[in-house]
Amino acid sequence: MNHYFNSNENLQHKETEIEYVHEFIKFNFITDAGVFSRGGVDYATNILLGNLPVLSGKTLDLGCGYGCIGIVLAKIYVKNIDVTMSDVNERALDLCAKNSNKNDISVKIIKSEGFKNIPDKFDNIILNPPIHAGKPVIYNIYSEAFYHLNENGRFYIVIQKKHGALSHKEKLKEIFGNENCFVLYSKKGFFIFEIRFSA
Repeated sequence: MNHYFNSNENLQHKETEIEYVHEFIKFNFITDAGVFSRGGVDYATNILLGNLPVLSGKTLDLGCGYGCIGIVLAKIYVKNIDVTMSDVNERALDLCAKNSNKNDISVKIIKSEGFKNIPDKFDNIILNPPIHAGKPVIYNIYSEAFYHLNENGRFYIVIQKKHGALSHKEKLKEIFGNENCFVLYSKKGFFIFEIRFSA
């Protein structure tokens, strides 16, 4: 079985183009078979982008897929943000490169399983977690994120209640401290967590 969080270049290509509008700005994305939400920007990503605070500084779109989150943020905060996008899926990364050019923005693109190839620290890390990878994989990402945030950095996560949002929240409290975990959004079974890092 293929999963979008793996890299499978043997899949037949089925490239298509989708439109997405955020804050009255139109984005065009090329998607393909073997990447997450190829038919359109998924509901959780849309909620996340609509509820993030104003961002600036070094920002990581972790598990970026075809690049929606990182490209949107790079476009709307172009003067104040430095975006890195990472994924383990090579096809997704190829699409990120195409889509960043298509939307006339500049980003850094890295192939990495979790943080394996990412030495930097960031002011913001954004994650729509790969739920089907399982809790051990995702919890390991949370633990590694702790070491990749600058002082006063922020970690933003979108997750559904049916996918274990409340247990994920407890794990985040365990890693980052109860006083550093906040719910930015909670509606219709979707949660957005803001995790604040302080050494």
